[in-house]
Amino acid sequence: MRLRLLPLAALFWVAAPSPGLAQVGSGEEGLVPILIETELGSIEAVMDSARAPITVTNFLRYVDAGFYENSSFFRSVRMDNQPDDSIKIEVIQLTLAREKSREGFPPIPLERTSATGIQHLDGTLSMARAGPDTGTSSFSIVINDQPELDFGGMRNPDGQGFAAFGRVTSGMDVARAIQAGDVTDQRLNSPVRVLRIVRR
Repeated sequence: MRLRLLPLAALFWVAAPSPGLAQVGSGEEGLVPILIETELGSIEAVMDSARAPITVTNFLRYVDAGFYENSSFFRSVRMDNQPDDSIKIEVIQLTLAREKSREGFPPIPLERTSATGIQHLDGTLSMARAGPDTGTSSFSIVINDQPELDFGGMRNPDGQGFAAFGRVTSGMDVARAIQAGDVTDQRLNSPVRVLRIVRR
């Protein structure tokens, strides 16, 4: 499995309630809590398996098989490092460790935001992709609201958007610290290691 670098669109909500996903403990079915442990601190999130079942099922099989152990946030997309893009976004993107990058599961169909109703708001988790049905293991956390990553948005020229499937509930300070790291172009000079991602 090759890492797919999006056309600067690898994309991806914070703990405040939002229209696309309920808060943990609200009683809504289908929310799966996870913990992302990084060397800079922990990020807690919930996956919305009711609205994005294909993407969440895919993500959790990578989680349960331990694929995210020793992965890393390698990419930081900020307003100051997209000089050639007319449509700018802000995200951080994760990739698997090199020894696991050729393993994994087949790509999944794209669950468009027009079908799921999950928008790319601050803290959203979203699958990275190249073509419409190419998402595998790489995902991003959205920094600030990014409607150009939704269906109809033009960060990816095909206008299909990306598959949003969850949101951060705690730890956006960690995500922002990762985004603020030193970069060359959009690659972090010191990728931030992810020790593991597990269900909570």
